[in-house]
Amino acid sequence: MRAPTSHPPSGSLLAADAAALAVGVDRRAWLRAAAAGGLTLALAGCGFRLRGALKLPFASLRSNLSEHSEIGRELRAQLQASGVQLVEPALAGQLQAPAEVELTVLNEQRERAVVGITSIGQVRELQLRVRFKFRVRSGKGRDLIDDLELLQERDLSYDEALVLGKQAEEELLYREMQSDIVRQLMRRLAAIRPD
Repeated sequence: MRAPTSHPPSGSLLAADAAALAVGVDRRAWLRAAAAGGLTLALAGCGFRLRGALKLPFASLRSNLSEHSEIGRELRAQLQASGVQLVEPALAGQLQAPAEVELTVLNEQRERAVVGITSIGQVRELQLRVRFKFRVRSGKGRDLIDDLELLQERDLSYDEALVLGKQAEEELLYREMQSDIVRQLMRRLAAIRPD
């Protein structure tokens, strides 16, 4: 025969469960904080730091960057974040304000090519490209970067049943490529040595 067991009043059982749960939550929060702190120390110890604005070797730049171009807008923002003064090109009949460096955009274009089709002739894969050709000269006219083309390519699978989603993905890939080109261009500008 089994001995009768006494059960604590239901109010004290709930209080004990709540206390145990709080200890478990506190322990998990403490472990998460310790892991985050350990990761921070490990990253700091290896020299990792968030990328800030690049330090450019010139204080002013004149360019024919279009305000309607995604690359132009992003590049202007990056240059201003780096502390570079953007000098606007002079209008006809006006004197040209001096600038240490002149960036001339020679060509900027997006391309879209079909690279794969199905057996019934439907598009299956596209290749997207962004080309950006430019040159950089010093304020005295010396070539710092000769005519140079930066090219980014991405492949995109295509499904005619998902046209709207694929259009959004295509636009996202174009923006990603344009951002990559701006980062490459900023690194090249950081490496030049003006007069």
